[in-house]
Amino acid sequence: MKNLPTLDLSVIALYMCAMLLVGFYFSRRNKNAEQFTKASGLIPGWAIGISIYATFLSSNTFLGVPGKTFGGNWNAFVFSISMPLAAWFATKYFVPFYRSTGEVSAYSHFEHRFGPWARTYAVVCFLLTQLARMGSIFFGIALSLQALTGFSMKLIMLSMGIVIIIYTVLGGIEAVIWTEVVQGIVKTFGALLIIYIIITNMPGGVPQLVKIGVDNQKFSLGSMSLNLKEPTFWVVLLYGFFINLNNFGMDQNYVQRYHTAASAKQAAKSIWLCVYIYVPASLLFCIIGSGLFAYYNLHPELTETIRQQVVMERMPGASASQIAQMAAQLKPEDYGDKVMPNFIVNKIPTGLVGLIISAILSAAMSTISSGMNASATVFSVDIYQRYFKRNMNEKQTLRLLHVATVVAGVAGIASGIAMIGVKSVLDIWWQLSGVFAGGMLGLFLLGIISRQTHNHEAKVAIMVGILVIVWLSLSNLIPDNYSMLRNQLHQDMVIVIGTLVIFLTGVLLTKVRGKAPVRVSS
Repeated sequence: MKNLPTLDLSVIALYMCAMLLVGFYFSRRNKNAEQFTKASGLIPGWAIGISIYATFLSSNTFLGVPGKTFGGNWNAFVFSISMPLAAWFATKYFVPFYRSTGEVSAYSHFEHRFGPWARTYAVVCFLLTQLARMGSIFFGIALSLQALTGFSMKLIMLSMGIVIIIYTVLGGIEAVIWTEVVQGIVKTFGALLIIYIIITNMPGGVPQLVKIGVDNQKFSLGSMSLNLKEPTFWVVLLYGFFINLNNFGMDQNYVQRYHTAASAKQAAKSIWLCVYIYVPASLLFCIIGSGLFAYYNLHPELTETIRQQVVMERMPGASASQIAQMAAQLKPEDYGDKVMPNFIVNKIPTGLVGLIISAILSAAMSTISSGMNASATVFSVDIYQRYFKRNMNEKQTLRLLHVATVVAGVAGIASGIAMIGVKSVLDIWWQLSGVFAGGMLGLFLLGIISRQTHNHEAKVAIMVGILVIVWLSLSNLIPDNYSMLRNQLHQDMVIVIGTLVIFLTGVLLTKVRGKAPVRVSS
């Protein structure tokens, strides 16, 4: 840990002030709910595409993917490989569907299809997903800044959260999108800068980096076996496809952007632009992780400080001898998330550190601000105006959106504080998102594919799906005496199994109803 030089602090301060100024600028036009949630449908497709890319490229990617690659291989990149197929489905089916409804909420149609219960269920799942997402991102950014400044993670989360809340409340979705355009460029430049610095500090340059990576199987995409108990290539590919299908088809963060475009064609183009940028960009972060592994492989003494830091966080009262003993037992996957912050501290020149921190901040801010705006929109439209007060004027609606945005931000900060001490920020996000998203996607697919499915079949399918998802997620709590009842599949399979169970159960019940004999009255 060290104090940042004045130059780096100035760079970070200028960046934060610029984001606030964007919020103030758009606040002049942010006078009604339509502008706050849809930007009046005047955002160009290219800007929406970059903003979706920026939302995807969160600090979970910026810090988590290099950490996962450092401790393992390029298995995390398989998630990105699944994106084009999910994008094809989204542009062919989801965008036209949402544009035709004209409703800003991604979940209003659930009520039209199955009734109020379905809408409420989807909204609750979405809000829980956002809580987990924002919390993991707050945690990720605090993890990095703590190593650079020495400030407590709680203080960092609170400080950053306040800034993000202010500009999100002021500018609405228009400010969110245009700041994300800037943030997408900043974070990509930051990734390229880190790669350049790693290579220039590597004895032997790129050939040495590649050699160490090949010798340690760092470029592998994972096992190609059909073993569903481990994060193999196929498990991550299935997980990525279903999560990306959920993102493009069910996530308010993305669906809301479809309405900000001038046309359905522009909205579809924005999805493909996101894919074209994100896939190679995510590969950059895998390269960063492999590069960091190669660098620290040549300088193993530098990992000692990192390992000791991890032990002290997990065992605050441990003695020096206990810390040394526990640190020696840690494996690369146990401290992968700490490596890039350590590299930034020790190897990036003054001034450039500020740029890198700004890139990490932008990675966090883009996703968190988007989540706040989307959560506020869903709460306003699907909960408050649906169940408490239907006839609200523009002033009341806008005030509700502002308050809901603040509440969402505070909840995200609290969630991040609760995650302090987890082993891997990327692991915790993948696990929680799989649990909450599975039910939403299954019900959505059932509604748009199986047009004959009625309310009753959907209810039974959801109840069966929830039971399966709970068992898949919590069966590790089953006592050892009944260990045969535990889920043996990898946690990434939760969204896959949960979605399929809900969809197939609904379809099966619909088929059974269709074959039931018709009673003829006498």
